[in-house]
Amino acid sequence: MTPTMTASDVRRALLLRHEIALLDLRHEAIFATGHPLFAANLAVDRIALEALYRLPRKDVTIVLYGDGKDLVEPAARDLAALGYSDIRRLGGGLSGWAAAGFELFQDVNSYCKAFGELVEARRHTPSLPAGEVAALIEKRADIAILDARRFDEYATMNIPGSVSVPGAELVLRAAEVAPDADTTIIVNCAGRTRSIIGTQSLINAGVPNRVVALRNGTIGWTLAGQALQRGSARRAPAGNDATARRTARAVAYKAGVRHILPDDAAALAADETRTLYRFDVRTAEEYSQGHIAGFRHYPGGQLVQETDMAAPVRGARIILADDLGARADMTASWLAQMGWDVLVLDGGFDGSLETDVPAVIPPPDPIHRYKRPYEGTDNAEPAMQAYLDWEFGLVDQLERDATHGFVVI
Repeated sequence: MTPTMTASDVRRALLLRHEIALLDLRHEAIFATGHPLFAANLAVDRIALEALYRLPRKDVTIVLYGDGKDLVEPAARDLAALGYSDIRRLGGGLSGWAAAGFELFQDVNSYCKAFGELVEARRHTPSLPAGEVAALIEKRADIAILDARRFDEYATMNIPGSVSVPGAELVLRAAEVAPDADTTIIVNCAGRTRSIIGTQSLINAGVPNRVVALRNGTIGWTLAGQALQRGSARRAPAGNDATARRTARAVAYKAGVRHILPDDAAALAADETRTLYRFDVRTAEEYSQGHIAGFRHYPGGQLVQETDMAAPVRGARIILADDLGARADMTASWLAQMGWDVLVLDGGFDGSLETDVPAVIPPPDPIHRYKRPYEGTDNAEPAMQAYLDWEFGLVDQLERDATHGFVVI
């Protein structure tokens, strides 16, 4: 029988930032109905596919819970067969967590989204409603609309006239898209998080333009009765602005991010007492052309949005790599504010680089996947509005939960 760890002990470990992976073994669609803030979804039938990528240290503390069916014992056996040695059961399961008076959060990537809401609340990140943005487009105002999502999301549906600039690229590429300081930059995503983080990234980096978010993204656009474009392929030109690189480093420094050299990174990789995640935050094209051994590709904007998926061990170290620096610095600045021990690698790209791209992990069966109300083009308006209402309540829920440790610079 798998030994038990109480909900109070798990919560204490999270508060003290001890390394712990609290894993929800249910399928994603069920996970999205409610889970602890820092729980990560690893469905029991995905352990063989994902565990070695997502849980790199074999003796890290892993705490499991499932649902009414006992998923814990088969999951514990599968993890033990892969070499994991410190496996626990959450005492009382999910109902025990709730019975202890602890919060349950809905949806996926919940703590990243909650962090975005906290950023807006504390920094008063400026935004414009869809109607005002539509009016600016109609009168051909001096604006540039930058879509901070992945390119495939942008191509599926986008604001008319917008340009794809994935989140980590914003600080580097904004000057290429809006070289005139009088141009108003409008940042959008599908909902709220990436537009808030993207807008605040440009503000934090001190771009001379007025920068605002499209309030509520493509959801807000659709609810306002505005039409979206389909199949667009506009991409911002590559950026390598020296000023942007300097300001990005200054933002990272303000957030407490440290820079290390390749020898330092090698020493951390050899430290068997800590979990270490190493991510290359550049574009997929750059990564495939050559990357540092041991670094997995995870574009910076998505890493800030999906940290629980990329790094389920809370309390772990993270090293980010980027040959231009700015993308790693801006990404690290946000991860540090979310309580991560994050470092940026200086150098390493002038040596021998690998070109092999790791095999793509097969996606889960669509019937088990949670359908995000902000993706695709066939979402019902009540579902989109309910999603926004949920996001608006996250700041209050964070306060009730009191485990997050987020600091907004």
